[in-house]
Amino acid sequence: MSVEFHNLILPVVAGLGLGLFYFGGLWLTVRHVDQFRHPGAAVALSFLLRAAITVGGFGLVMQGQWERVAACMVSFVLVRQALIHFIRPIPVSTALDSQHSTLDQP
Repeated sequence: MSVEFHNLILPVVAGLGLGLFYFGGLWLTVRHVDQFRHPGAAVALSFLLRAAITVGGFGLVMQGQWERVAACMVSFVLVRQALIHFIRPIPVSTALDSQHSTLDQP
């Protein structure tokens, strides 16, 4: 069984979409966790929803071929890496410095 590259375009695009959904949803959940009445339940529900949709998406894309799911997974992980690069967290030293500077002021 040989795999033609044009048959991997859909799995790559699906992986990009699933990655944006999963990691974008994670980012939104973490950003707004302090606004939930029950943050633990909200984080758990967010995870279950994101995981179920993502695993279902991988299952639909796979169609019994490991090459398709591998292409999907590679693009999924690339989205993660891109989001880590573009959505930079505040460095710990900067966050601590800003806390100390606001605490020192009367």
